Amino acid sequence: MTKITDRQMTAKPGANDKWLSEVSIWGHGSLVARITPSGERLFYFRYTNSSSERITLPIGTYSRDGSEGTMTLAEAGQRAKELAGLHKSGIRDIKEYLEAEEAARVAARDAELARIAAEQVALEEAKSRQAARKTVQHLFDHWANVDLINRKDGGAEVRRMFEKDVLPYLGKLAVEDVKKGHITEVTDALLARGVNRMAKMIFSLMRQMFRFAVDRDLIDHDPTSSIRKAKIGGKDVERDRVLSEDEIRTLAKLAPEAGLLPSSEAAIWIALSTCCRIGELLNARWENVDLAKANWHIPGEQSKNGKAHNITLSPFAIQHFKRVLAFSSDSHWCYPNTQNSGPVCSKTVTKQLGDRQRLPDQGILRNRSANAQALLLPGGKWTPHDLRRTGATIMTSLGVLPEVAERCLNHTEENKVKRTYQRHSYAKEMAEAWHILGKHLDQLVSKAQSNAN
Repeated sequence: MTKITDRQMTAKPGANDKWLSEVSIWGHGSLVARITPSGERLFYFRYTNSSSERITLPIGTYSRDGSEGTMTLAEAGQRAKELAGLHKSGIRDIKEYLEAEEAARVAARDAELARIAAEQVALEEAKSRQAARKTVQHLFDHWANVDLINRKDGGAEVRRMFEKDVLPYLGKLAVEDVKKGHITEVTDALLARGVNRMAKMIFSLMRQMFRFAVDRDLIDHDPTSSIRKAKIGGKDVERDRVLSEDEIRTLAKLAPEAGLLPSSEAAIWIALSTCCRIGELLNARWENVDLAKANWHIPGEQSKNGKAHNITLSPFAIQHFKRVLAFSSDSHWCYPNTQNSGPVCSKTVTKQLGDRQRLPDQGILRNRSANAQALLLPGGKWTPHDLRRTGATIMTSLGVLPEVAERCLNHTEENKVKRTYQRHSYAKEMAEAWHILGKHLDQLVSKAQSNAN
């Protein structure tokens, strides 16, 4: 079978058009090429139409690499096969068929654009009619779609809080009818439940939402503006819980018997030995964890402050990452959800640990762990974030410089001058700090577990 070659296509032009032709495809047309005196190299499909006329239909311009707007010899051959297939199916007037097909595609596109434009006009008219009586539910949905959607979780956590504690009180009210008393009704209900910190957080979020409404002229006045945040639940108290070495030893004895998932138990020790945020760990992907090179890369989009962070993994941390790997080696995520479609909820481990630190008089929550006191420690309740603080505290107690420990926490330097002019990465010092911490934890845990046995 005669085939056109790249060598023929790249031959020097002559004084006249040079035509090249391949053998007919299934007897229904063939690929031909033309090299013009000016150096153009063009492809055609040659076939016979319903009037027995020989038609030479342009199909493209040749280039060896198939750069934009051109086609390779292989691509031209494939296109010729497609057109020969049409001819073989009984479509003899291919040029007219293609023109009609293109016209239909353009008409369909124009019709779709017209439909979208009409829907947009109708939507704008509907918005104009409803603007005067927009409800808080409508405002929340608007705010969520414009603002909350840009948050790391797409606004899922804020939506959950509002659906539980705000919208049942305010959702059906018109935005312009919301008064100071409606806001305090929401926060008072939270304070009555004893969740003061949650009350402050939800108040701040309501303030953000109503200021969003003011910025868009949906209302003239923010109903939260005359309420002082300090009056909601009292003054914030900075949490300073740090586990002692005795508590870490105790935790090493208690954790294996607490009924935790093995991966959740491993999360305790990874968080403590790397000083990471628990959300960063639960959102981690295996592509960013290199156990052979002892490195865990946290991309900026997964970091609280938006700064990428590289953690040097100590042998202690690697040991526990391997425990996690045993359960999720077939997933992209270190902690996949049950559908393996993404990471678990960032509060999963926090809830598991909290369920196991309930005082005897608090009872057992429905559908929660029966090991309600399994992880109680002498110093009181502790959280994954306290492990992060504890790890950094141990570092400094072992001689690591505070500024190095701060960088291990991936904190942003508060001093603008230092942030601007002091560019030393501290990578070597940080790696050493993580190894010092891991070695110390290994000694504490190994001794505690050997004594338990």
